Amino acid sequence: MIPRTKLPDGETVPSLGQGTWMMAEDAEDRAAELAALRCGLDLGMTLIDTAEMYGEGAAEELVAEAIEGRRDEVFLVSKAYPWHASARELPLACARSLKRLGTDRIDLYLLHWRGKVPLDETVAAMERLRDQGHIRHWGVSNFSVEDMDELTAAGGRRCAANQILYNLTRRGPEWDLLPLLEAQGIAAMAYSPVEQGRLARHPRLHRLGADLGLTAAQLALGWVLNRSGMIAIPKAGRVEHVRQNLRAVELGLPRDVVSELDSLFLAPSGPRPLEMI
Repeated sequence: MIPRTKLPDGETVPSLGQGTWMMAEDAEDRAAELAALRCGLDLGMTLIDTAEMYGEGAAEELVAEAIEGRRDEVFLVSKAYPWHASARELPLACARSLKRLGTDRIDLYLLHWRGKVPLDETVAAMERLRDQGHIRHWGVSNFSVEDMDELTAAGGRRCAANQILYNLTRRGPEWDLLPLLEAQGIAAMAYSPVEQGRLARHPRLHRLGADLGLTAAQLALGWVLNRSGMIAIPKAGRVEHVRQNLRAVELGLPRDVVSELDSLFLAPSGPRPLEMI
């Protein structure tokens, strides 16, 4: 049973979802990627994250094929480029994403990162899309504490989520950003929870995970999911990898292992600039 995370309006979504960054980039991988996404749906990973940036729309088209006939099972997340965040461009970008995704609504639509468009204009455009039924929730990605404060001042009180880089080696958000999101009831979504695979090759994680019957990657993912209110969206391009991700949730992490990880990968001792990749 995959734990669920609550959005500000009370709706819940799976804490373990599926990411699609760097998918749909090689035609030879397409069948395996489709099988992986469909397997994830079968296992309860019904939150799928994508973006217009991923393969310049190709990942959205991959997702459309994977969820065909199953749209109502899926909580669909996509993201808009910052230069598409204006009153004129955001509806056009959303319409293109809807067409590529083969759906009439996006469940959570995010501003991919902060750009030059004034936030009050973006907020108003998001709210119009929501009122029109094209999106159900909206949020942001790669927003720092300062960005979130400006978003609130710009009328963004209905922001549902902030998708950020967060994993064992990127713990900066714990100092101030994650407490802010928690206080405001905004969901946090962790992208690259295994640091684009690099933590899977970490020797200390490998040894520690072996004692638990986990791979280093499962241990790193399990640590992210151990934080209350956190949604993780690892990419898995193979069915086997999808099943491994689920096992990281099923086994959980003993308290002494969490303490050992905290001593190996130190929490921040002060504020840090928000990292992004």
